[in-house]
Amino acid sequence: QGYVAESGGGSVQAEGSLRLSCAVSEYELNRYCLGWFRQTPGKEREGVAWIDADDDTKYALSAKGRFTISQDKAKNTLYLQMNNLKPEDTAKYYCAFEHLPSGVYSSGGYCSLIKYNTWGQGTQVTVSS
Repeated sequence: QGYVAESGGGSVQAEGSLRLSCAVSEYELNRYCLGWFRQTPGKEREGVAWIDADDDTKYALSAKGRFTISQDKAKNTLYLQMNNLKPEDTAKYYCAFEHLPSGVYSSGGYCSLIKYNTWGQGTQVTVSS
């Protein structure tokens, strides 16, 4: 069973930046989706950004223009660069991985719609005003 593990969270003031990293154990697979999600206590988990094996991406409206999802396959790592952070971005951030079967046409949009079965433990991001 593969795994993912997040790192890079922390505390930052509003308008600051953070880069989250996610180590991914199954990068040797060539058909997959990866996503960043976040959750605050008492609220449902929400998707933030997604990327497929061909680097096609999709962003939630809350992240568009401020966050960038990327991957370095040589380092088996997924990233989320977060700029111009706002207090409402405060949450625990999770990365998730899902291998896709052959015959599935993937895209960032497709990755935003599927169910993910491999999740990390999360990393806390706190943005103060």
